[in-house]
Amino acid sequence: QVQLVESGGGSVQAGGSLTVSCVASADSLMSRRVAWFRQAPGKEREGIAVIWGVSARTDYVDSVLGRFTISRDDAKNTVHLQMNNLKPEDTAMYFCATENRFTGGDWTNEYVYDYWGQGTQVTVSS
Repeated sequence: QVQLVESGGGSVQAGGSLTVSCVASADSLMSRRVAWFRQAPGKEREGIAVIWGVSARTDYVDSVLGRFTISRDDAKNTVHLQMNNLKPEDTAMYFCATENRFTGGDWTNEYVYDYWGQGTQVTVSS
């Protein structure tokens, strides 16, 4: 069992930056894919960034590519999402998620993941 706890959300003006973090209890995140999802009111949850297990390779969706950076601190069993040049359309609840074991499924598919944090709110004003 893995428990994930997000932190670092808040309110910022357009063009600003925020970093949200996801700390995991129990097993190391080094062997797992960890993804960040977000969900805006009235919209579906969307996967936006992932960091793969041992390789620590990262992938992003186009809407955040070049603005967001996902990283992992293995000593602290934590995954960060640094968000720069934030836009009002980035306003959402942000969640981290990880798998029980690697399945090879599409990383943007929320049903691939077994464990979720409670979310942290990010609000960007224009």
